[in-house]
Amino acid sequence: MKALITGASSGMGADMARVLVSEGYEVILVARRKTRLEKLAKELGDKAKIIVKDISSTYNCMELYNEVKKENIDILINNAGFGVFGNFSDINIDKELDMIDLNIKSLHTLTKLFLKDFKKKDQGYILNVASSAGFMPGPLMASYYATKNYVVSLSLAIYEELKKEGSNVSISVLCPGPVDTEFNKVARVHFSIKGLKSMDVAKYAIKKMFDEKLIIIPSLKMKAGILMTRFIPRKLLLKIAYKIQNGKRS
Repeated sequence: MKALITGASSGMGADMARVLVSEGYEVILVARRKTRLEKLAKELGDKAKIIVKDISSTYNCMELYNEVKKENIDILINNAGFGVFGNFSDINIDKELDMIDLNIKSLHTLTKLFLKDFKKKDQGYILNVASSAGFMPGPLMASYYATKNYVVSLSLAIYEELKKEGSNVSISVLCPGPVDTEFNKVARVHFSIKGLKSMDVAKYAIKKMFDEKLIIIPSLKMKAGILMTRFIPRKLLLKIAYKIQNGKRS
């Protein structure tokens, strides 16, 4: 089997590639940073191929798909994404729209293109990387939380469509809490709670993806936290979320 992984130059994307290769799968690694990709490919050996591409534009996503559509991809892992922090009215709109393009439009485009192929052969796995942020509003990271809400909602809807069609294609959505990756540096935040190890999340995510788990949450604490949000009044939840987010200021 062969997997395509976006955002594969570091963090969870790189670690999921390591997990898959260790289990005998081939991987195609996609990211912008050529040096990082080359270093990872050298580590992984002949089971890894790299494609240096910025997939934040729909055109580049189409180009990527056309480049690999004859590779017989079995697994799509939409991992590329980033966050921005600050008051909604203060954040630079260009940076915010770049995030929306990558977190939403690119994931949407690749999911649709590969899903069509997977449905034709009636097999395949899609793993969309969202966040625990996908289950709630996030003042001070409003746009980022909104993008992850989109990823969760889209993935759940596709899951039900596939089930109603009797398809053997599986879609899962990964919703971790804080993970020790470069996300903090890019978003310019500092998590008040210790992040999970990226490799631990990667191993858990790959296992649950193959188990065809719909929502993958690799932390009992985060599972409990998400469950509790269902019972907290919305305005109180917003106050709690703001306090937590405000504590992330670097």
